[in-house]
Amino acid sequence: MSSLDRKSLPPLNALRAFEAAARHLSLSLAAKELNVTPAAVSHQVRLLEDHIGLAVFERNGRGLVLTDAGAAGLRDLREAFAHLTAAMDAIGALGETGTLTVSVAPSFAAKWLLPRLQSFERAHPEIDVHVSASMQLADFARDRVDVAIPYGAGGYADVFFEKILAETVVPVCSPELLNGEILRSARDLANLTLLHDDSPDNDPSCPNWDMWLRAAGVDDVDVDRGPRFNQASLVIESAILGRGVALAKSTLAAADIQARRLVRPIATERPVDFAYYFVAPRAKLNLPKVISFREWLRGETESKDEPRDVA
Repeated sequence: MSSLDRKSLPPLNALRAFEAAARHLSLSLAAKELNVTPAAVSHQVRLLEDHIGLAVFERNGRGLVLTDAGAAGLRDLREAFAHLTAAMDAIGALGETGTLTVSVAPSFAAKWLLPRLQSFERAHPEIDVHVSASMQLADFARDRVDVAIPYGAGGYADVFFEKILAETVVPVCSPELLNGEILRSARDLANLTLLHDDSPDNDPSCPNWDMWLRAAGVDDVDVDRGPRFNQASLVIESAILGRGVALAKSTLAAADIQARRLVRPIATERPVDFAYYFVAPRAKLNLPKVISFREWLRGETESKDEPRDVA
C-alpha cells in the first residue's frame, strides 16, 4: 500500500463500525446500536483493517480486545464523530434554534431544573429544550445529547466540565409532623420514622442515617427501620407527605423549605464530595444554543435564588 493510500481516509461506515465495536467490545452490541447485522459490522471492521494494514482487534472466545493500533486512534476518532455531530446540528438548526437536548440527573431535574426552566424558555422561545433524565453520564455522540448536568465527582474524560452547584445533606420533615414541637437534639429522632435515601450515587462522603446519627453521638436508634427510596426526589416528597424525617440534599429540598412544605428540625448541615456539573463536548461549546443555556444556568446557580413565579 502506498503512502498516499495510507493518508486517504477509510470509508465512514468502517470508522463508525469500528468505534461502536470498540466502545462495546462486542460485534453483536455494535450491530444492535447501528441497526445492522454482526456480519456487516465485522465486514466494515475488516475494510478498515485492510485500509490501514493493521489489525484493530484481537478476537478471543470472550469477545474483542483492542490492539495497540486500534487503541491509538480511538480517542481522536470519538472526538471527530462528536465534531461531525456538532457540525450537522449547526447546519440543521443553524446552531441557534431547534432542540437542545439536556441529560440530567432525575432528582435534580424534578426538584431544581424543571421549576426554573420556564424562565429559559421565555428568554429563548426559538429553542425547544428536551430533558432526558438519567443517572449515567450521556454518550454525547450516540445519544445526540448537547449538554449534561450529572451529579458526581467531576473529572469527566474527553469533555468540557465545570462545577455549578455544591451539595450538602440536611434533615428535613413536614412541619405537621412535629406538631409544633422543637427537637432539642438528634436523640429526639428516636421517636420519629426515618426515611432512607438509597440513591445509587456511590458517594462515600454522603451520610446515611447510621453515619449521621453516630456523628451526632447517637448510637441507640434503630436505623434499619423506615421506608427506603432509590431517588432523592422521592425521599423529599415522602417527607412532605409527613411520612417521617429525611436526610435530604439541600439543593433539592431548598424550594420546599422556602415554601414551608418542609422544615429543618435540627440545624445540622453536612457537606458531601459530589456536586452538580455542566458537561458538554468541546465541539459543541460554541453553538449559540449551548452558550445561551450555559449562561442561563450560570445565572441561576450563582444567584442561588429559588424558582421565580413567571406566570
